[in-house]
Amino acid sequence: MKKLSSVLCVFIVFALIVHFSCERKTSPASPNLPPNTTLANIPVDGDTLFALVTLHWDGEDYDGFISGYQYRYITKHLFAGDSVVQEWAFTTETSVTIPFESSDNLNYQRFQVRAVDDGGGLDPTPAERKFYTVQTIFPETEILLPEDNQQFFVIDHTTDWWQGVPLTYHASDADGEVVEYAWKVDNSDWNWTTDTTLFIGPEYFTPLDGPHQIMAISRDNTNLVDPVGDTITVLLVEPSFEREILIIDETDEALFTGGLGAYKDKDALVDSFYTDIFGTSDAWDFQSNGMPPKSLLGQYKLVIWHADNPYSNERDVHKLPAHIEDIKDYLHVGGDFIMGGWRILKSFAQSEAFPKAFEEGTFIHDYLHILEADESILIPTDFNGCTGFSGFSDVKVDSVKLAEFPYFGKLGQINVMPRRAGFTDVIYTYANELSGLPNWRGEPTGIRYYGTSFNTIVLGFPLFFVDKSDAFIMADEMLHSLGYR
Repeated sequence: MKKLSSVLCVFIVFALIVHFSCERKTSPASPNLPPNTTLANIPVDGDTLFALVTLHWDGEDYDGFISGYQYRYITKHLFAGDSVVQEWAFTTETSVTIPFESSDNLNYQRFQVRAVDDGGGLDPTPAERKFYTVQTIFPETEILLPEDNQQFFVIDHTTDWWQGVPLTYHASDADGEVVEYAWKVDNSDWNWTTDTTLFIGPEYFTPLDGPHQIMAISRDNTNLVDPVGDTITVLLVEPSFEREILIIDETDEALFTGGLGAYKDKDALVDSFYTDIFGTSDAWDFQSNGMPPKSLLGQYKLVIWHADNPYSNERDVHKLPAHIEDIKDYLHVGGDFIMGGWRILKSFAQSEAFPKAFEEGTFIHDYLHILEADESILIPTDFNGCTGFSGFSDVKVDSVKLAEFPYFGKLGQINVMPRRAGFTDVIYTYANELSGLPNWRGEPTGIRYYGTSFNTIVLGFPLFFVDKSDAFIMADEMLHSLGYR
């Protein structure tokens, strides 16, 4: 029995060996079949087209699914003789609009697309379409603002009023459409945008002070970029505000005629009046020198502008409105401003009837917060001074300076401000005798605006014709209100 058991064991072992040695081997996996790609029949081979072409395709994979497509195109410049090969680009879409490179007079294009399957396999025979494109024209770009060599104040941070250096440009494309613009400062990188009006912040200008180049280019819908663009230089001035008060004398003494003849061509007399009452010798003669440069304006915390002569026609009207952009630029960066004169508000709308409402977007509305201005008549004159408000003292006119016809000791054509916006205080109102015209009595003729970046005071009358002893008090109270006394 023991011998039989041993034989049985040997037999079992032998049978197992035969079984496993005879087991059938598994077959290797089937190879991945490449996908196939088909292009739609538009455009057809040999077409001559504009450079912006849309192509459609489809793909199929018999042992899986399509995960995407790769496409490229090859351009041969038929007149220049050279070629440009684009890199393969991947997409999951089944169509694309391409601005084909078309810088030659006639360009031969080979577009290729190949499907990619879920195993990463590529169509070994990409679908292909061959056609021609005509030459496209580069867009042309022009900077509209700033002007070349224009000056701007600049500070190292933006505020509610100062957002940076303004830039406005436009572009045209003779055979297509401009789709994008770019700008840069000096040698910095291009900044692409669809905006045509913007502000360039202070971080783009290093150093802040001095000349800087601003360049602009554009791109059209065939991907052509203006190769030239436009370039201008801006001159930036960082204000120091190291001095306190600058007086700008726009008063034209040649127009002190008739009853004011005693003061005709007496520039020194007017100059000394202002420098005395405001306690400064820093003055700029506008009649002789024009608008002061920003390099000078930026040294002063406060600018006082006076235009105290009468005028009756457009030729003689005050010139402040023609330079108001410079004043706005000064206010944006934190300067303060006092302006006054004979018909000073009227000079901003010399040809328009008063009373006049000043609309949003105008200097009078936005910066002085005056909504409406009016003007008293010239004859008979009845303005004999101001009643002070908001802590300001009453003042009277200098009847001696105004003794002759047609003034008879009083002033006419005084600007009043019957409607004002917020953050303003009335500091002077129109005063006359009880026998005078009641139309203007009590109307504001001097206001102060409290701003977040700047402060202003507007006087609707010529300060030179205020009694000088009162003018000293008046100047002291205005400067104290602005924080300079």
